[in-house]
Amino acid sequence: MTNLTNKVALITGGAGAIGKETAKLMLEAGAKVFITDLKSDDLEATAKELNHKNLAFTAADVSQEEDVKQYVNMAVETFGKIDIYFDNAGIEGVVKPIEDYPLDVFDKIVAVNIRGVWMGAKYVMPHMNDGGSVIITSSVAGLTGSPNASAYITSKHANVGIMRALAAEMAPRKIRVNSVHPSPVDNRMMRSLEEGFAPGAAAEVKKNLENAIPLKRYATNTDIAKAVIFLASDESRFITGVTLPVDGGMTVV
Repeated sequence: MTNLTNKVALITGGAGAIGKETAKLMLEAGAKVFITDLKSDDLEATAKELNHKNLAFTAADVSQEEDVKQYVNMAVETFGKIDIYFDNAGIEGVVKPIEDYPLDVFDKIVAVNIRGVWMGAKYVMPHMNDGGSVIITSSVAGLTGSPNASAYITSKHANVGIMRALAAEMAPRKIRVNSVHPSPVDNRMMRSLEEGFAPGAAAEVKKNLENAIPLKRYATNTDIAKAVIFLASDESRFITGVTLPVDGGMTVV
């Protein structure tokens, strides 16, 4: 089992499916974990479910500068340092062709998925220990293209740019920066997208997407969390600037 003893991890989107599972596995590996998400109720439910003395949280909007400063400062005040930053918060938007895509939804995706990821890194880096690890959640949509999801795809490609720039910038401090690129994951976000792609026929969309994955299934939250923990750990100490698909082979066909 990966050992994260004496490590402090900060996770955005920590009450979401992937964030919560990653927090759970990090706690089991010995880390102290600070999570943030938009809604206090969701965070309180997550904390109750995980029920661990080394878990703390605060609500924050990752697209708002003062909120970002607050969650970073609270993480440092609570646990004294940051060794791991899982820059994970993101939203999916809606499924529409570009000519019909609502500008306000596009702007919200940019605010959360791009501004939020970039700004989190901006305010975490001064507090991160040399030799730390940053993991950014992108998507297979950050490596490929598909119709009717232009805003989400744009944001996930931008995550790769942030990752590569930050990996080069942080290398002198031995801080590693990588991105993970999940295929469809069997959680709430995919239920929303499946319905968006074919209202009333979401089950058929799921079946077709599974058939497009060589391993013939969606990822689980645990599949993604285990990849994140590998990149967070000293086991990946010579890996930086990498786009890691966790996709059952989806991007190779």
